[in-house]
Amino acid sequence: MVTATVRSVFMGPRLRRLRRDLGLTQADMAADLEISAPYVALLERNQRPVTADMLLRLARTYKIDLTVLAGDGGADHTVRLQSIMKEPMFSDIDIPALELSDIATSYPGMTEAFLRLYTAYREEQLALADRSAPGLTAEAQLSAADRVDASDPVAEVRRFLAARRNNFAELDDAGERLAQATAGPGGFIKRLKARHDLDVRYLPPDVMLGAVRRLDRHRGQLLLEDSLDTASLHFQLAQQLAYLEMEDEIGAALEAGHFTSKNAELLARRALAGYAAAAIIMPYAAFAKSADVRRYDLEALARQFGTSFEQTAHRITTLQRPGQEKVPFFLIRVDQAGNISKLLDGAGFPFAKHRGACPLWSVHGIFRTPRQIVTQWLELPDGAKFFSIARTVTAGGGSFGALRVERAVAIGCAAEHAGQLIYASDEKGPPQPTPIGVSCQVCHRPRCAARSALPIGRELLPDDFRQLSAPFGFSVG
Repeated sequence: MVTATVRSVFMGPRLRRLRRDLGLTQADMAADLEISAPYVALLERNQRPVTADMLLRLARTYKIDLTVLAGDGGADHTVRLQSIMKEPMFSDIDIPALELSDIATSYPGMTEAFLRLYTAYREEQLALADRSAPGLTAEAQLSAADRVDASDPVAEVRRFLAARRNNFAELDDAGERLAQATAGPGGFIKRLKARHDLDVRYLPPDVMLGAVRRLDRHRGQLLLEDSLDTASLHFQLAQQLAYLEMEDEIGAALEAGHFTSKNAELLARRALAGYAAAAIIMPYAAFAKSADVRRYDLEALARQFGTSFEQTAHRITTLQRPGQEKVPFFLIRVDQAGNISKLLDGAGFPFAKHRGACPLWSVHGIFRTPRQIVTQWLELPDGAKFFSIARTVTAGGGSFGALRVERAVAIGCAAEHAGQLIYASDEKGPPQPTPIGVSCQVCHRPRCAARSALPIGRELLPDDFRQLSAPFGFSVG
């Protein structure tokens, strides 16, 4: 009998997700299952296990496959624990995989507490890295920390994303479900009309008054600028659907951030809505599979999913779901003045936090070859090697005289992963990499003609009798 093979399990989050997907309140589900509403609440909080009898009742009532419903309730937590235990700080602790599985299944509350503590630890480590500007005393760094938290919401959001490796599994799951519901021509527009009674209208820029998308609840309309390209149009439709139908998932992810300012919270909400839109257009499972098959060919993936180069590159950085990880990438977007407008680090690349980046990196020079992909092997002063792919992208435009902004986007990965990329497939082993630094102030390469500042802690050599080719000569002894 089925009841002999199904044991009691803790499955609170899945039960809550099922109830929300069905559009039910706790009282509704309690009435359907002939139990009390407080008992449903206890089940959802993992304070009571779901018994075999309750599993059967759920399956019969809501016509759900029992084998799917009764799966290992601690599987996601187990995979996350296994991933975390690979960290160097735990290298001397030997916990068998079976023990981790037992912990995740038998103590879901403690497991969730540990996972939250680890995420908070990662956020604080990243925050400390941002605060530790070279040359500051410990007291000055603490003072700077307060100013950073209060005045730099962008840095706070970047730490929030980096601590989670720019991956939000709940948003991916919800996005996948919404992608299935909106499959087919005009799926987004049909969904907006059928579910939200919204008509989509396209208006010229002068009527939109600087907006590319505006929700007019009073007239039941979603207004879009008519000069958007196809990829941007699809993204705006998907993002509006995310705001309308993924509020719970976005809110839960946002709440975990504990932001120190309203600006940071709003920026994070926008980033999560953008993540959700990408999860709808490029569902995790399908996109990850295609990335493997096409060997991370960004242009081919963009054609397949109907996305822009930048949208595709951004999505590539999110493929770090525990247990389903792909190549870890970092991404940076800069303008011709060197201003960084997007920064996602999933590959351990030490971006400059306080001063300019290295001009020898191709991302700063590809404006001379617009729309062409440029690859480059990089070597940092500590010997770490990376592989970089850079290309220009255009924002704006769409009509004659409209403002266009040219930026450069680069993604990269650690050298050991480069062999999985189509861009490095013709290489017979890595060529001589370009020696770069994080920034001139912390780079101690002595013979760099591109240097713009003296390294911190070095004394400038006099040039009375000898002038070096490097702009700043300093002792290497």
